[in-house]
Amino acid sequence: MTEYQGRLNKEDYVVLPVSLYTARILVERLHYAKSGSNTATYTHGLFKKDAQFLETDCLGITWWLPPTKNAAINTYPEGEWQKVLSLSRMVIAHHVPKNACSFLLSRSIKMIDNQKWECLVTYADTWQNHEGTIYKATNWEYVGQTKATEVFIGKTGKMMGRKRGPRTLLKSEMIKKGFVEAGKHIKHKFRKIIKPKK
Repeated sequence: MTEYQGRLNKEDYVVLPVSLYTARILVERLHYAKSGSNTATYTHGLFKKDAQFLETDCLGITWWLPPTKNAAINTYPEGEWQKVLSLSRMVIAHHVPKNACSFLLSRSIKMIDNQKWECLVTYADTWQNHEGTIYKATNWEYVGQTKATEVFIGKTGKMMGRKRGPRTLLKSEMIKKGFVEAGKHIKHKFRKIIKPKK
């Protein structure tokens, strides 16, 4: 891919819906977790306007899906927990301008139906030394830290949580599946209310 210099010119880029397949390719290639959920509510991609909009032209993605019920209730106690949506993954190619991430995120949020979804939540992983700089810069509300939870890494480098559908796997089950524990880590939690003002 071409190396882009300087700041992103908003007139040259566009954010569009992309397939879960396209999102997964970028996550496996660029995200430290190297994997994601099997479902998504929204997946949006960043493209240069002069691209052919193929999966190989996608420069970054956002991947949205509902959080667990408990996470939603704790995030949005003043509203309906069913109206909370989580930014599960966000990745951006290394060679695009620095402000491409905030451009992608802001455009992606505008594409979310704020009649159906009123509150967004996301996390910055201290395991990766993330502080949530992009969320602070785009006016998300910092709502504290999560409890420290185990991080498990597979042989291929994929990160996997113990929660698998309706049940939580035991540590021994994770090890049996070939995952190695990489310690317990907290996450910084952020939220953004997108409910329209009356």
